[in-house]
Amino acid sequence: MNPVQFYKCLADETRLRCLMLIEHEDELCVCELTEALDESQPKVSRHLAQLRQCELLLDRKQGQWVYYRINPSLPDWAKSVLQQTNEANKAFLKVNLDSLFRMGDRPNRVASCC
Repeated sequence: MNPVQFYKCLADETRLRCLMLIEHEDELCVCELTEALDESQPKVSRHLAQLRQCELLLDRKQGQWVYYRINPSLPDWAKSVLQQTNEANKAFLKVNLDSLFRMGDRPNRVASCC
């Protein structure tokens, strides 16, 4: 991965929050992200598409839901940046995580993912 491309993808606050939330939770769907971020579904979906295009995220479909996760083939340095950013900035996501944890009817994931 090109570091310029990586950091450009992180330069938008919505994309950064999406990545940090997904890194924190391992996997999230659009409805969970819209709730956590208090943003519209089209806006969140647009940013997720950009993150997929940058190859930072992968998605999988389960029934009516599409789940997003950090691309496991990211270089170690990129994974480390995301993990360290989350660990060092817990307050940055507090409101988003609180909203996510208060969300009712979160979709159930299949225990054995593909």
